[in-house]
Amino acid sequence: MSVVEERTRVGATVQGDVKDLNLAESGRARIAWAKSYMPVLTQINERFEETRPLRDVRIGACLHVTTETANLMLALQAGGAKLALCASNPLSTQDDVAAALCEYGIPTYSIKGEDHETYYRHIESVIATKPQMTMDDGCDLVTTLFTKHSDQLGDMLGGCEETTTGVIRLRAMEKEGVLPYPIVAVNNALTKHMFDNRYGTGQSTLDGIIRATNVLLAGRVVVVCGYGWCGRGIASRAAGLGAHVVVTEIDPRKAIEATMDGYHVMSIAEAAVIGDVFVTVTGNYHVIRGEHFKLMKDGAIVCNSGHFNDELDLDAIAEMALRKTQPREFVEQFELHDGRKVCILAQGRLINLAAGEGHPAAVMDMSFANQALCAVYLAQRHKELEKRVYDVPLEIDEEVAALKLSSLGISIDTLTPEQSKYMASWSEGT
Repeated sequence: MSVVEERTRVGATVQGDVKDLNLAESGRARIAWAKSYMPVLTQINERFEETRPLRDVRIGACLHVTTETANLMLALQAGGAKLALCASNPLSTQDDVAAALCEYGIPTYSIKGEDHETYYRHIESVIATKPQMTMDDGCDLVTTLFTKHSDQLGDMLGGCEETTTGVIRLRAMEKEGVLPYPIVAVNNALTKHMFDNRYGTGQSTLDGIIRATNVLLAGRVVVVCGYGWCGRGIASRAAGLGAHVVVTEIDPRKAIEATMDGYHVMSIAEAAVIGDVFVTVTGNYHVIRGEHFKLMKDGAIVCNSGHFNDELDLDAIAEMALRKTQPREFVEQFELHDGRKVCILAQGRLINLAAGEGHPAAVMDMSFANQALCAVYLAQRHKELEKRVYDVPLEIDEEVAALKLSSLGISIDTLTPEQSKYMASWSEGT
């Protein structure tokens, strides 16, 4: 670990805490590669350079420090924002990207594998920059501000939240009447959750599992716990690789949907007996518990693709085990009293970011375009907003979709005047 205070190419002093500044060259190359797959955010970056809509707005970001996030930071910087960034998960940082961001003049506090104390010290470093706006992925930045730095809340314009888990926490704060400032739930934009959550999580989760284990999924029983947009994506991609997919759910409507999509639906207790690979993606607590580990077959692989590792009861498996070994970098193998071995991947943390690279840039293009445009929305409209969780404005969602279609060379139809009149009328009938 090395605290950074280096001169950038433009002569500004930038503070941060990254693993190794010498990794910056690799980070720059990978950031540029990701940018080539992010045409919507690139267009927004170019627009921001001309209009500077975020001039001198201080933004504190707690996000996964990846190549895609780097391109978001650079777009916000082009718009005039003053930034500070830390990781939203101890294992989701790409160290070369963190180094490159420091070189680009963006204070970055993020080291892959950082411990709990360092993780929260990095959040405190971002808060120390006195942000007026937050960009969160999981709500840790907001809750730390609220519980420990209430003196700074009066300066806040608003914030954005990237993921389902964070939105759940923020809505709980709103319900209790303690939400400190308006938040836009970027996760709830159709151009975010329908694509990022489904196609991004679907592909990157399996990529992380395969990188961590090199397991063949064809013919295996893959148990997906949760059938929201992320679960749908994982189930679809696992089936595409030849797996027999089992879905577990608590929502009867989603359970029916999973059944009609062709998957076996059962309780976790039933699935525990037959599963080969288990993935939790619910945003809830202790979804797989000791009672389930006891039922698993020898060699079962268990991982999480939800935001927090407490979807798995890790204390329970540790207490049950005679010993723990680490046969591969992201595999912890727990040997139980009867000789069975159960494998936990990536310490129960986000498998797609811990063992893989996270979502492909092409899908994060839309998610981060929403983030950038919502930051401008908050900067311009914050005086009109209450301390509530807001959905992304429809015009932003539609603009992002239109820009994405244009970048793909796809054209769609528009309503004729006659059709518009028909859609606005109640008098037409049989």
